[in-house]
Amino acid sequence: MVSADPTNAEPATLHELVGGRPFFERLVDSFYEGVAADDVLLRLYPEAPDLTGARHRLTGFLVQYWGGPTTYSQERGHPRLRMRHLPFTIGPVERDHWLLHMRAAVAAATAELDQPLASVVADALLRHFEPTAEQMRNDTGLPISSARPQPA
Repeated sequence: MVSADPTNAEPATLHELVGGRPFFERLVDSFYEGVAADDVLLRLYPEAPDLTGARHRLTGFLVQYWGGPTTYSQERGHPRLRMRHLPFTIGPVERDHWLLHMRAAVAAATAELDQPLASVVADALLRHFEPTAEQMRNDTGLPISSARPQPA
């Protein structure tokens, strides 16, 4: 639960605070504008350059995660984020590119909100996105010979 007013007796979901799905659509559209121009990330999307499906999935996931309708789970089942991302090599470089575009998208989407709500929402989103991006890593980014201990 998130509340822009700490004295509010009934905390609202972030989904409610931002006005619902349109906010998340703007966030995701802004994010994928960056992805579309980023060769490091774009190669991870099998449907590229068409990112329509990816936009739909991320929007649905975020709407559900932040307290909106559970359409994502109805369409795709349990999110299983780590499992869904395992087929793709995600190392430090991919994580950093993803965070670069997501931070810019959060800034753009929250700029349309009134203060102090914009700060509350941006903080909540980034507190989720930053550790999640790290959790999706499945590659150290080191050469294989450097990643394994060498025999003595």
